[in-house]
Amino acid sequence: MAEIRTWVSVPLRFPDGYTTSAQVVTFTGLSDGKEHLALGLGDITTSTPLVRPHSECLTGDVFGSQRCDCGPQLREAVERITEAGGWLLYLRQEGRGIGLYAKVDAYALQDAGLDTYEANLALGRGADERDYTAVAEMLTALGVERLDLLSNNPDKTDQLAALGVDVRTVVATGVHLSEANAHYLHAKAKHTLHTLDMASAAA
Repeated sequence: MAEIRTWVSVPLRFPDGYTTSAQVVTFTGLSDGKEHLALGLGDITTSTPLVRPHSECLTGDVFGSQRCDCGPQLREAVERITEAGGWLLYLRQEGRGIGLYAKVDAYALQDAGLDTYEANLALGRGADERDYTAVAEMLTALGVERLDLLSNNPDKTDQLAALGVDVRTVVATGVHLSEANAHYLHAKAKHTLHTLDMASAAA
C-alpha cells in the first residue's frame, strides 16, 4: 500500500515570472517502484480538487523544447490548479514511458518522416506505454476520493476510471500550438483522440 513518505513546502518560480508555493509529497510503496511526486497547489482541502497527472518531459519541461507541448501544459496546469486547489502529479514516465534516450531516438525517426507514435513503434516499443496505476495509489494516500481531471487525453480518463478513481469532470487544457509542434499535436489528435481544437488554436 502506498503511503506518504515526506511532505515539504517548496516555493516555485517559472521563467515567465509566475510564482506559487507547492506542498511537495513523496511516497513509499508505489507498485511501479518509481519516484513520482505530488505537488499540492492552492487549497488542497477542497472536496473535489483539480488534478493533473503530468508525465515527465525533460526536454520540454526543463529545456523548453518546441517539439512538444509539455512545458506549456505544465506551466498552465500549475497556475490553474493553484487557482482551483488540487494536485499536480509529476510522473516519471519520460517519452510516454519509453525513457529519455529512446525518446531522443524517436526524435531522429520523426526527422525522417514518422510521427511521434509511429517512431515509438519503429523502435519496438508501444505507441504509449504509460500506466496510471501509481496515480490511483498516490490519490488514495493523499485522501483524494473525488476529483476533476485536467487533461486532453482520454486514455488517462479511461485508465483512472478502470482503477476506481471517481472523476467528476474532465477539464480540457489549452492547445499550445506552434509551428514546431503542429505535426506532434495533430498526431495526438489522430492516434489517441486527444481533445485538441486545432482549428481554433490556429486562428
